[in-house]
This record gives sequence, C-alpha cells and structure tokens, in this order.
Amino acid sequence: MTAAPEIIPFFDEPTNTASYLVVDAGTKAAAIIDPVLDFDIASGCVSTASADEILARAGAEGLNIQWVLETHVHADHLSAANYIRERTGCQIGIGTKVRTVQDAFAPQFGDTGGDEFDRLFEDGETIALGDLTVEVIATPGHTPACVSYRIGDAAFVGDTLFMPDYGTARTDFPGGDARQLYRSIQRLFSLPANTRLFLCHDYKAPGRDEFVWQSTVAEERERNVHIGGGKSEDAFVELRQARDATLCAPKLLYPSIQVNIRAGRLPPADDNGVRFLKLPLSGQDL
Repeated sequence: MTAAPEIIPFFDEPTNTASYLVVDAGTKAAAIIDPVLDFDIASGCVSTASADEILARAGAEGLNIQWVLETHVHADHLSAANYIRERTGCQIGIGTKVRTVQDAFAPQFGDTGGDEFDRLFEDGETIALGDLTVEVIATPGHTPACVSYRIGDAAFVGDTLFMPDYGTARTDFPGGDARQLYRSIQRLFSLPANTRLFLCHDYKAPGRDEFVWQSTVAEERERNVHIGGGKSEDAFVELRQARDATLCAPKLLYPSIQVNIRAGRLPPADDNGVRFLKLPLSGQDL
C-alpha cells in the first residue's frame, strides 16, 4: 500500500457535489476527482468558478495536475474535466464501460463525442500519481461505468455510497442494476475497515444540519441505512428498487449527460454559432 495522499475537498452546494484535489506531497503531483462546471439551467449560463477555485488552490500549492478522474458519467452536474484539461494539459480518465453509457444515449443525442476521454480504465488497472498508486475498482450498479479510485488509505467512491445516514445510489438509470450495486458495495466493504471513503454527494439526511462527505468502510458496513448491518442481497434489492420507483429525474439530467459523455466538452455550435442542449420530450403527442 502506498503512502496516504493529501486530500483537499471542495463542495458545490447548488449540486450537492464534492470534488477532490488529491496530492502526492512528496512530488507535488495531483489529480482532480469529479470537478463541477457551473451551470444555471434557467438562463443557460455556463461558468467556471468552481473549477477555478480548485485550480487556484493547486497553483498556490505549486501542484502539477496530471489527471482529472471521473467516477462515472454524472447525471446531476456538468463536468469541468475538459476545461481543466485545456488549462493544465492533464489527462481525463473514466471507466471503460463509459462506452455503454454513450451507446445508451446515442439514439437521443446523436454524436456522443467519440474519443473525448484520454484513458478508459479497466477494473484493477493502476496508474501512478507521483509516488502514489491509483487503483481502479469497477463498482457498477448506479451506472455501468462507475468506478472507484483507491489511493493509499483512501477510496473515492462516486455515487456508489452516501453517508451512512443517507444510504446508497439510485439504480434506475440506463444500465443501472440494484444487484450489481450490492455486489460492488461488498467489494468496497472488503477493504480495510479504516479505509477513508470520499463520497461524491451529500444531501443532509433528516436530523443532520451540516454537509458531510467522508466516512470509513467500518462506518458504512455497520451503519449504512440501506445496506449496513449485514443486509442480504435480496433485501437490499427490494429496498433499492422500491425507493427508486419514488424518485424524480435529477433536475440537470439531460444537460449533464450530454456534456459528461463528452468528457465535459460542450456540444458543438450550430451554424449560427450558438451551442444548444437537447431536451427529449415525452407524454402526449400534440
């Protein structure tokens, strides 16, 4: 096991998203995990304040940003991965099953960007971050492309798990599967009990007044309200599917998907020079 990384969190309250600047202190090599591109759906305004905050901190620390690591194709915020790549020259990595997600949405959105990602990671693959080793763990279930990144005593688990008092990720997106999610979480639960888990979101569970985005394997294994305490696979699947049936689509679902399957690159402009995001319609044929 490699040394523990330095981890600097950034929380975007409008999308309830935690992003991370992960640093090898000895070499100043750094990665950014799940960065947010600011987007106001009412006006269509896109801005980079959240990403610029991370870049400013990295610059102040003299860091060399080598990677943007995406845990999955997010459905609740736009990714700033491409913006950060343009600013730093870093690479963008995501799980290899992103191809499955791109194919699922191609009938709705047409061109999904092709090879916008620099690296598609296989389960068990490792990359270097300075003197640290980043291990890729496939954790599908929320989406087919979900991966977690284990770095030293820390693991970045995306939407697979939330805080113990909030539970687990939904599995009703294309290619999602509650049974797969259960088995992915068991892989995470097999890590050492003191492994720090860094989550992609927090929504303040009832009775809690502050945002929190870090737990441990032991805490999740013992107290997670959906899957902790040794819950069986069948019981979890029944609970998860029943809960998913009550959930509304995320507010930024379609804007997020169109951008994030392109590694954070906005759709190309129309002939009039304006970029547009598509919104599929359903319901009555008028």
